Amino acid sequence: MAGASLHLKSTIPMACVRESGHLRIQLPDKTRNSRVLVLGGTGRVGGSTAIALSKLCPELRIIVGGRNRENGAAMVSTLGVNSEFSEVDINNVTSLEAALNDVDLVVHAAGPFQQTDKCPVLEAAIKTKTAYVDVCDDTTYAQRAKTFYDRAVAANVPAITTGGIYPGVSNVMAAELVRAARSETKVEPERLRFYYYTAGTGGAGPTILATSFLLLGEEVVAYNKGEKIKLKPYSGMLNIDFGRGIGKRDVYLLNLPEVRSAHEILGIPTVSARFGTAPFFWNWGMEAMTNLLPAEYLRDRSKVQQLVQLFDPIVRAIDGIAGERVSIRVDLECSNGRNTVGIFSHRRLSVSVGTSTAAFALAVLEGSTQPGVWFPEEPEGIAVEAREVLLKRAAQGTFNFVMNKPAWMVETDPKELGLGIYV
Repeated sequence: MAGASLHLKSTIPMACVRESGHLRIQLPDKTRNSRVLVLGGTGRVGGSTAIALSKLCPELRIIVGGRNRENGAAMVSTLGVNSEFSEVDINNVTSLEAALNDVDLVVHAAGPFQQTDKCPVLEAAIKTKTAYVDVCDDTTYAQRAKTFYDRAVAANVPAITTGGIYPGVSNVMAAELVRAARSETKVEPERLRFYYYTAGTGGAGPTILATSFLLLGEEVVAYNKGEKIKLKPYSGMLNIDFGRGIGKRDVYLLNLPEVRSAHEILGIPTVSARFGTAPFFWNWGMEAMTNLLPAEYLRDRSKVQQLVQLFDPIVRAIDGIAGERVSIRVDLECSNGRNTVGIFSHRRLSVSVGTSTAAFALAVLEGSTQPGVWFPEEPEGIAVEAREVLLKRAAQGTFNFVMNKPAWMVETDPKELGLGIYV
């Protein structure tokens, strides 16, 4: 790694300027020319991250990591002179460690993360003393990443897992809602609920489709008054108002890592996460797959890949009609009846996921993250004083971003909710 210590001093926040309507970030001199390797950089999520980093910090050196040289050359052409391609196989230790040599930060966006039994990129990052961010959206993988905490501390390596849009930005939104409730009103939060909506695949490609199918094979873990409970995937439908530009959408329970991390780190007794898509028949299809296909089938990566190949052309065609709007709604309910909401809505998930991931990468480069492996809501991962800056950067291009408001102020059809449910 090129100078591990440059990540570890607190230098928050950095200067921001706008040029031609774009936010540009001025990193400190020591990190301004940092080399950032984006694994999965020829894919939808990784490519979006590389483009966002290049726009936010043109002086960064972006290395696009992937297996396809032709696709890599196309991405380098898009990024410009301050970029290069590196052929990397994340399952080959020699290839991975060679790619990480002389790199300051690696962003792991080469999913899906479901049904994998190792963390090869994180291991290689620790061995080569390279700072690390991943966009993991799998509970098992995220918890496995946390087991590398001691090794990361010993190597003086800062690492963030689940540092994308959701989970990622949603975790930081939740942490800020909780902080505000405890510091401003001195009340104790009791219930935290994550709601997500994406039109189609959000333009994010077959990896997102594979992730969705794999999640249908996992029991949903939620928490009810401190008790861990297991529920059927894509069940428990609620109709949630995501505010202007999105409106009311049906969302269903899914097993997502922010549920456990928010319960344990933020100390919230009742936590759950739900997701929904559009057109409406995709929700019906997901529900039918959960009911008709054995869980073992949906946990088999090779079988899921066959499903992806079957459905991908159809999904792409419908995506062209459905668009790719994305919305996050985080609800916090407190012991005194105080209810607050955060909403984050963007017209294009394929853009917003990159901007969000880039915000985490920049936070690490600026020194916001201590050595160890952290979730986004941990103050050692994203310092409390850095959260506002991170959210503002991630929210670039959103058409609706509000925090710490009562529900009636943000909903399209405001009313008191009396759902009588606990998860």
